[in-house]
Amino acid sequence: MQLLQSMMLMPLADWLAIVWFLAVWVGYAVFAKRRAERSGSLLATTNRYRRLWMMQTTIRENRVVDGVVVQNLSTSPSFFASTTILIIGGLLALLGTSDKATEFVREIPFAARTSAFVFDVKLITLLAVFVYAFFRFTWSMRQYTFGALLIASMPDAKVFERGEAQREPYADRAARVVGLAAETFNDGLRAYYMAFAAMLWFLSPIAFAIGAAGVVYLLYQREFHSEILGTLRS
Repeated sequence: MQLLQSMMLMPLADWLAIVWFLAVWVGYAVFAKRRAERSGSLLATTNRYRRLWMMQTTIRENRVVDGVVVQNLSTSPSFFASTTILIIGGLLALLGTSDKATEFVREIPFAARTSAFVFDVKLITLLAVFVYAFFRFTWSMRQYTFGALLIASMPDAKVFERGEAQREPYADRAARVVGLAAETFNDGLRAYYMAFAAMLWFLSPIAFAIGAAGVVYLLYQREFHSEILGTLRS
């Protein structure tokens, strides 16, 4: 009951900002997935290269290089997962001293003057974003290990040549797993981008809403209209 009363004290502008933030994040994720199925995206384009990579893997007798590549790819989500843990720890520590942190934020020019409860809500929102990112990064790490397992369990190249096994099913399966790992890692990176927008909430709800829209626009440009995408498609 007390929590409900405290939530009712949060200004309407802050409520609208957090609803807008979640709407543009989830909405863009759904839009990007459907748009990628129709016209392709940076992830969808690289997935075609992953399938080509796995087809080449079925031809090679020595697949040590392929295993090394998968291991190197898994280092990125591993690094971000470790970094995210440190960020989560820092936010939890800050949440325990929110009174002093609130006073510090009030001294920042252009920062919104809010109550301690609203400040805690902002911290919890930011914490939730990084917790989500942590789960996506760790799941990406596991999926890369599954991809390494599929490469290691592929039949020998001579088996494919004799027709005792088909190349395409093995290549499709391995490429799909590695592609899912990349997609999950992309979700974690997207959460990091949205976290920058969430930090603008400490300035004002308007800055928060504009920042969320700006981040989504930046993500859209990079995933569907970037120079690297044009190069990969050429």
